Amino acid sequence: MVRRRSKHTQPVRPLGAHHAHAEIKADGRWIVRTVPGARAEKEYRCPGCDQAIRPGTPHVVAWPEDPGWQAESGLEARRHWHTACWQRRR
Repeated sequence: MVRRRSKHTQPVRPLGAHHAHAEIKADGRWIVRTVPGARAEKEYRCPGCDQAIRPGTPHVVAWPEDPGWQAESGLEARRHWHTACWQRRR
């Protein structure tokens, strides 16, 4: 069995700001980008429901506009969400 490298040891991939928009939630302003199913190539874990987002599933990627002291950039704090989970988030 071939083991994948941990995503935490790989360099952060830059995200283009095109096709992204800002949304305001209770914890601040977030940059949100939709990921169409055809571009969803990896599996992620949704922080809203703690369930897998399978490859091929349309979803959103969100990161804080101001990451605060916890991260050097919002890209380090980006998370993949099921679209419905992100919409339910306050």
